[in-house]
Amino acid sequence: MIDCDGYRPNVGIILCNRDRQLFWGKRVGQDAWQFPQGGIRQDETPEQALFRELREETGLLREHVQILGVTRNWLRYRLPPRMVRRQNRPVCVGQKQRWFLLELVGSEGDFRLDAVGLPEFDDWRWIDYWRPVHEVVQFKRSVYRRALCELVPLMFPELASGPGRRECASPRTTVGGS
Repeated sequence: MIDCDGYRPNVGIILCNRDRQLFWGKRVGQDAWQFPQGGIRQDETPEQALFRELREETGLLREHVQILGVTRNWLRYRLPPRMVRRQNRPVCVGQKQRWFLLELVGSEGDFRLDAVGLPEFDDWRWIDYWRPVHEVVQFKRSVYRRALCELVPLMFPELASGPGRRECASPRTTVGGS
């Protein structure tokens, strides 16, 4: 399902633990790390897609997490030209995402990266909140920054304003707006 502007609806999942660290997954067979994410099917709401993708990519179920928040609007990123499949109709130029912030209320033993079909990740770890902005593939960095900046007050109320939000004050590249 691609919208009239060429963006595929998608959910992004930022999962934290009680120590306020984030889940960081290593894509199968690659040296590429990212948050869980995935497409929204035509018959799904973003929240339904969230729980399906969470189960598919991490093995976690609804009872293992608590929703702390979600971005107000769609956050978009464009794919690099080399990744756009121009032979597909309609052409997908990027993704528009609703980002959910979840807290793990289950245990680390609940993770199963091989829960269904072909796994998305073959390893994972807990990392500091702002690290993904610097490590994710370049074309996703702006959308990661925007999602983390919008959701930071839910995890770190003390950083909701002022100098503690230096990551949010960093120069940004606009990639499709929100």
